[in-house]
Amino acid sequence: MQKKWMSAGLIALVLGGGLFYFWDQIDFNRQEEKVLVEDFKEEMKEDLLLYGININELDVVEGVVGKNQTLSTILAPFNVSYQIIDEIARKSKDIFDVRKIAFNKKFTVLTGRDSSEAQFFIYEPNPSEYVVFKLDEVSIYKEEKPVEYRDVEIGGEISSSLYVNMTQLGITPDLIDQFADMYGWVVDFQRLQKGDKFKVVYKEKVVDDHVVGITDIEAAYFEHMGEPYHAIPFEQNGELSFFDQDGNSFKKAFLRDPLKYTRISSRYNLNRYHPVQKRYKPHLGTDYAAPTGTEIRSVGEGTVVDARFTSANGNYVKIKHNGTYTTQYLHMSKIASGMKPGTRVKQGQVIGYVGSTGLATGPHLCFRFWKNGKQEDWLKEKIPPSDPILPANRIAFDQVKMDKLRLLANIPLTLPAEKLVAEK
Repeated sequence: MQKKWMSAGLIALVLGGGLFYFWDQIDFNRQEEKVLVEDFKEEMKEDLLLYGININELDVVEGVVGKNQTLSTILAPFNVSYQIIDEIARKSKDIFDVRKIAFNKKFTVLTGRDSSEAQFFIYEPNPSEYVVFKLDEVSIYKEEKPVEYRDVEIGGEISSSLYVNMTQLGITPDLIDQFADMYGWVVDFQRLQKGDKFKVVYKEKVVDDHVVGITDIEAAYFEHMGEPYHAIPFEQNGELSFFDQDGNSFKKAFLRDPLKYTRISSRYNLNRYHPVQKRYKPHLGTDYAAPTGTEIRSVGEGTVVDARFTSANGNYVKIKHNGTYTTQYLHMSKIASGMKPGTRVKQGQVIGYVGSTGLATGPHLCFRFWKNGKQEDWLKEKIPPSDPILPANRIAFDQVKMDKLRLLANIPLTLPAEKLVAEK
C-alpha cells in the first residue's frame, strides 16, 4: 500500500512538474509574443518617414514661398533665432544659397509635438530635389527624390505641321527639336505632306507621380511621301548614334538648321527683290523667321573669324569650320558672350540671338554658307555623313535593329481629329 502511494506521489510530482512546465511555456510564449508585438509597433513607428526623417514625434507644416519671402521671414513664426538663420545662410552657400529661395516653391517645416520651435526646414528648389536644413545642429544637405521612368511610345500623322501635330499628342518642344535635328538631312520639314507619319519612343522621368522631364529619343520612324525612314540607336566607337535600316549614319558634320525647329521665310535666290533696298539682287543666304531673342547655334565645330556689327549685316558672327566650309549668321539682336576672332565653338553652341539689326525688316536670321570660298545654296548642299556601321558591328546592329523595328511596328497611329471626324 505504501509503495502504491509512493508511486502515485511520484506520478503526481511528474505531472505537476509537467503542468508547471506547460503553463510556464505558455507564459513564456505570451511574453515572447508581447515582445514581438512591441518590436513590430516600434518598427512600424520608425517607418513613418518624410524626406527621410522620422516624423512620429513631429508636427508637419507645409507651405509655398510667398512674394518677397526670405528664409528669415518664413522661419520667424517658428521661434528660430536670427543667429541660427544667419549661421544657416553662411554654411549653406556651397550646397544651396538661401538667397535663391523663390516665389511659389514648396517648403516644409517640422516642429516638435510639444513645441512650436522648428527642428527642420525642407525646401524644394525643383520637383526632383530637396534641401534639408537641420536647425538644431545647423547642418544642411541636398537629396534627390526617388525617380521612376515610364516608357512612352507615340505615333501620329501630319495634318498641319510636325510641330503642331506632335504637340497635340503631348510631345515636348525639346523632343520635337531632337526629332527634327535627327531627320533634318533626310526630310525637308518645310515641305511635309498631309498624311506623312511619325513614331517616337522615349521615357518620361516621373517624381511623386508627376512628369518632371524626358529622356532622349530611343527610336524613331518617319514616313515621308510613302518612303519610310527608321532611326535605330547603336553605340559605335564609344558614341551612341542613330542609323537607318542599311546601317548608314543619320549624323553629319553639320546640323541641318542654325535654329531649333522653325520656319524658312526666304531661300537662296539669285534674283530676289530686296524688301529694304527695293531692287532685285541675289539673296545668297537662307532666312529663318523667329522671334527676337531666339538662340542661334553654330551648325558645326569651328573657329570664329569675325564677330562684329556692320550697317548691312547688323550684328553677325562668321565661323570657319575647316578648309572647305565657312558659315555666317546675320542680323543678331546680340552676339553671345565670348564670341571673338579665334574662339573655338562646338556644334550646337549658342553664338548669338535672333534680331533685326542691319538691313532687316523684321526679326529673322540670315544664314550664309561658303564652300571652297564661294557662297552656295545651303539647302541643296550634300554634306557627307559620319561612318556607317562597321563590319565588325554588323551582327550586333542587326539584332538591335530587329528589336527596334518590331517595337516601332507595334505603335498605333493616333489620327488627327479632323481625319477622325471625316472617317465617321
